[in-house]
Amino acid sequence: MMHSAVRTVGCFDPRCARIVLSLVLAQTIAPAISSRMTARAQESSKPKSAVTSKSQKVANPLNDLLDEARRDIDRNEFEAAIAPLQKVIADQPDFAYAHFQLAFVYTALKKTDEARSEYERTIALDPKMTEAYLDLGILLLDKDPAAAVAPLTKAAALLPAQSRPHFLLGVALERRGDLAAAAAAFENAVALDPQDLDTLVHLGNAYLALNRPTNAEARFRNVLERQSQEARALLGLARSLDAQKKADAVEAYQKYLAAQPADSAVRARLVHLLLEQQQFDAAYAEMGRTNGGKPSLELLKLRADIQIGQKKWSDAIETLRQALALAPDDAELHGGLGRVYMQKHEFPSAEKELRTALQLDGKNLAYWKDLSSTYYLGGNYAATLGTLDQIAKVEQPAAGTWFIRALCYDKLKQLKPALEAYQKFLDLDQEKNPDQMWQARERSKALRRMLEQKR
Repeated sequence: MMHSAVRTVGCFDPRCARIVLSLVLAQTIAPAISSRMTARAQESSKPKSAVTSKSQKVANPLNDLLDEARRDIDRNEFEAAIAPLQKVIADQPDFAYAHFQLAFVYTALKKTDEARSEYERTIALDPKMTEAYLDLGILLLDKDPAAAVAPLTKAAALLPAQSRPHFLLGVALERRGDLAAAAAAFENAVALDPQDLDTLVHLGNAYLALNRPTNAEARFRNVLERQSQEARALLGLARSLDAQKKADAVEAYQKYLAAQPADSAVRARLVHLLLEQQQFDAAYAEMGRTNGGKPSLELLKLRADIQIGQKKWSDAIETLRQALALAPDDAELHGGLGRVYMQKHEFPSAEKELRTALQLDGKNLAYWKDLSSTYYLGGNYAATLGTLDQIAKVEQPAAGTWFIRALCYDKLKQLKPALEAYQKFLDLDQEKNPDQMWQARERSKALRRMLEQKR
């Protein structure tokens, strides 16, 4: 059985879900090919009609070369096996078995291009050699899964009663991005071998990617019935339940994290679920269970969001500082910290953080707007107007913006711009904010009188 070494983590999103798959080829595939090669070689020390002898009593040097190559392969001395095989091929260029042996040797030496060429030559000479199709597909599976589809399709057709070719074909299709076809291949493999846990896990993940969480749940439960602590199945079940909005998704994620406590991305998803259920204490507890009680960056951001929602400004500042220690160039963190400082009326600190955020992400209007609010609340009306001018280059000023502009001009004793800004506000607001409408009308009357007195 081939075991996948990489699991898929992160929040479930059927629109963009793509199952990340990796097979440990170096540890599992090469020995499998080697065992088939040795068995095939042992079937006949004198290959079928490959080397024709005038007299059976006379030793055939080509058979001796094949025996020499096989001994080298058995001792894992793959470089040494190249020369005798090449000599056989030089004498018998259409001898498919020798090309197949040489392809295996190149595979073991990680000479992919040479191995591919020899497998393709083998197939051209012997179109029914199933091992050549299968091994060529395995060879290509990592670097060129799209190219692996054709030989693995042929291998599955030649070996319809064996599950392994169907499984490998499913992996190739999955990696190529053809998830529907991959699911079909995995379904064929499961029908042939319902006990293969790898196939069940891959099929469950394919169902998840195809937004079929109910089908995925069934497959992952099949795995867990046989192996209750299989981490990939624990995660797959949790994600399946999550996608179906089932309440027991929380418990499923907790079971997975008990087996894989370092998976911070999944823990972050669990925290999200707990917050949605307003289980704040449980959410905080989960945050403290990563990295020896040191939350990841993502979990620190979540904690800050909770604290901001609860208006615990000082706690939020401390959490955001911890996050910035991990990611000092994160514009979002600087922007969030600036906003919290603004809420605490610590305007110099707010300005500093927001300016840093803008240095990192100067096109983010949210930071510009928070900076304008910081200047206004801090009484720096000229700077407020300058910041609003920057925003106006990108976004048309709304009624509320004109009201703030009017107040700034008014504070700065710029009577005519103030009156014009109040009038813009009155034209745009249309009685949506009656208190501000009244203030703008009264202030406009006063400004007109003041301007008339100056004439």
